[in-house]
This record gives sequence, C-alpha cells and structure tokens, in this order.
Amino acid sequence: MGYAQLVIGPAGSGKSTYCSSLYQHCETVGRTIHMVNLDPAAEHFSYPVSTDIRELISLDDVMEELGMGPNGGLIYCMEHLEDNLDDWLDEQLEGYLDDDYLVFDCPGQIELFTHVPVLRNFVEHLKRKNFNVCAVYLLDSQFVSDVTKYISGCMASLSAMIQLELPHINILSKMDLVSNKKDVEEYLNPEAQVLLSQLNRQMAPKFGKLNKSLAELVDDYSMVNFIPLDLRKESSIQYVLSNIDNCIQYGEDADVKVRDFDPEED
Repeated sequence: MGYAQLVIGPAGSGKSTYCSSLYQHCETVGRTIHMVNLDPAAEHFSYPVSTDIRELISLDDVMEELGMGPNGGLIYCMEHLEDNLDDWLDEQLEGYLDDDYLVFDCPGQIELFTHVPVLRNFVEHLKRKNFNVCAVYLLDSQFVSDVTKYISGCMASLSAMIQLELPHINILSKMDLVSNKKDVEEYLNPEAQVLLSQLNRQMAPKFGKLNKSLAELVDDYSMVNFIPLDLRKESSIQYVLSNIDNCIQYGEDADVKVRDFDPEED
C-alpha cells in the first residue's frame, strides 16, 4: 500500500513552499518522501522532483502550439494527464515501492478541485493502485482577515471536499507572516452566533437568511476547520504531518520489529 498527499489550494496560497518545507523536515528527521510535480506551468523548485508532469506536457508548449491562453492551456494539460493515467502515470508509479510516500504539488487553478473532474479521476486512479490519499488544502492566513473572507475560504474548501471525496486537512498557511495572530485564531474554532453577528454587521439586511444558513453550515457539521502552519517552527510542520499521517493511516500497518537476544551462556 502506498501513501499520498494531494496538495491543493488557490494560487499563491503557499503550496510549493509547503512542499519544500515538508521535504526539508522529512530529510532532517530521516524520513523518505517523494515529491511529484503536477503543475505543467511550474518553472523552478526548491526541492528535488522525482516525477514531473512536464515530461508529459507543459503549459508553454500548449500555449505556443495551440494558441491557448494560460487558463485554457492549463485545463488542456490536466485533461491530457487524465487521458494518460493508464500509460504515463502507471509507468511513473511503477518506480515506487509499495509503502512509498508521495506528495503531489498541484496547480492553483481553483476549478481543478472544485468542479472539473480531472483531479477526482486522478485520485480514483491512485486508489485503484492501492494508495491511501489525503487532500491537503492550503489557504493563505492573510486572506482570512475578516468573517466574509473566512466564509469564502470555507466554501471553497467544502467544494473541494465534496468534489474529491477524500480525507481532508485544511491548513492556514503563512502564519509566520501574520502580524496579529489573534485576528486569525478566532476563526480556527468559531461559534455560529459569533459568525452570524459579524456577518450581519458587515452585510445588508437582505442577506440575513443567507448569513444564518452559512453560519449554521460551518457550525452544525463541523466539516471545515483549519490547522495553522508556521514554517519557522519544526513543531508546527510535524503537527500538520502527524494529522495527515493519521488520515491516511501511515505507519499503522508497519511490522513491529523485535530484537532477538541470544541466551547468555553459563
């Protein structure tokens, strides 16, 4: 059985920085992970890439040869990946062992993980190859500066959860750049009445029923919550990784190693 993280989130949310810090952390603690680039528009990496979608197709080539723009070209690239799951991807996966741990760094185009089925089909293919997969959704903590932005982030995350149907970890990235952490911490475990009160103060009265429904959705089902990530702290990275490992049951099926001792001679 293999293990995988699918790192998703809006453009600029810190996905590649997270992947780089995660790789460095695992290297420090003596743990092996393999980084996979799924972004056909990527240019530079601060971590070694073991598999790269650009070996199959790149955004620059699509834009040049087909005359597409960046958004349409990226969708074309990902659909081309989907068409080659049984060929190119299977060939790449053959190079890994049964218990290897892969981290997929995905593009930041939000429709890829909210309503276009490409990543969902990609995940289903990984599952058929006996991978346990966890979606890791990153949201810039500086984006969550008030209640309206928080609700927006929650709805985008919830859309990804429904679309991908995976164990899901939400991360507030770039906490090291937040000047006043209290502004963010109140949204880690918010209360419905507090959210509703804040929404009603910022929006017109005609949105009252919508505000109430959104606040209750976040509160009643407890489906969306966030783990803060401060990349300056190894303990923060380890805490996030532990939560992800728990989701995909990493290490739970490892054999218990017992050291045999020879009996002492008289």
